[in-house]
Amino acid sequence: MTDLQPTPAASASPLEDAHRVFTQLTHRLRAAVVGRDEVIELVLVALLADGHVLLEDFPGSGKTTLARALGSAIEPGPSGAVEGIASFRRIQFTPDLLPSDITGTNVFDVDAGGFTFRRGPLFAHVVLADEINRTSPKVQSAMLEAMAEKQVTVDDATYGLDRLFFVIATQNPLDLAGTYPLPTPQLDRFLFKLVMEHIERDAELDVLASYPKPHLDQAAAHPGVSREAILAARMASRELVHLAPVFREALVDLARGLRADPRVLQGASTRSLVLAMPALQARALLRGRDYVAPEDLEALAPQIFRHRLELAPGVEDPLEVIGDALAPQLEILARASLKG
Repeated sequence: MTDLQPTPAASASPLEDAHRVFTQLTHRLRAAVVGRDEVIELVLVALLADGHVLLEDFPGSGKTTLARALGSAIEPGPSGAVEGIASFRRIQFTPDLLPSDITGTNVFDVDAGGFTFRRGPLFAHVVLADEINRTSPKVQSAMLEAMAEKQVTVDDATYGLDRLFFVIATQNPLDLAGTYPLPTPQLDRFLFKLVMEHIERDAELDVLASYPKPHLDQAAAHPGVSREAILAARMASRELVHLAPVFREALVDLARGLRADPRVLQGASTRSLVLAMPALQARALLRGRDYVAPEDLEALAPQIFRHRLELAPGVEDPLEVIGDALAPQLEILARASLKG
């Protein structure tokens, strides 16, 4: 037994149930999106960790299919569908979009003789925010409230979003015309920023070989999961996956190393360290472990911190900077794992 591993628990059934839930989701998403296994795992880590994901991708890379497949995989649980909450909604962000277009608005009801609130597309389990950097700061502000607080405010009234509310946002890395840079506070609300490259040749051949059957139909052949099961898995991950104190020290020292690096003008926030802890636990659970291992930090740190760093002029590769700050922390964790 090492310092990184927990003492044996009396029962691991909640963790086994949680692992089974996300194994089913993995199979379903892989049937819908071919050649994106790493992206699928990171998206599921974010879902389990109650985070949000920013995808920087090329058009036609499968982002809409991935988000729609995830939304359609969430089935009504024993208590039935949550009233007024869709499984999936896609929002196409444009410069003329208004906050009420995404949050909802008050509509006059003639029969009732007053105004009633009509929910917008943010009231969903999975929301695809397509080309999120193409909309105005007012809409970005409404998105920030939704992502940070799981609520929207309309005409001085606050409406809560679902506990499962999960955003997959996209932006095009090449087409900068008519875009608004995402504000730093909103970027900080994304657990991961994932840069998607073109898939391998064999994977593209597999995509073409599946024609004419739609990929979402192929995914539907795999069982879905309930909203309640995902929420239970979140709780199990946070409460039952052991996170040794040495990992908290590693996160803090990693952040301090990044802030002290002369190549970095603005380092990682304390919020990013708080968000990193459930992400590490989520990855451990998806890998079938009940404890966080050094490999979890090594795999997730680049995705967690790359979009949070403002680099000095002339410095172009955030992954190199993160790797340099991460190396001594991994060495400390490796020594800790050898203690018996």
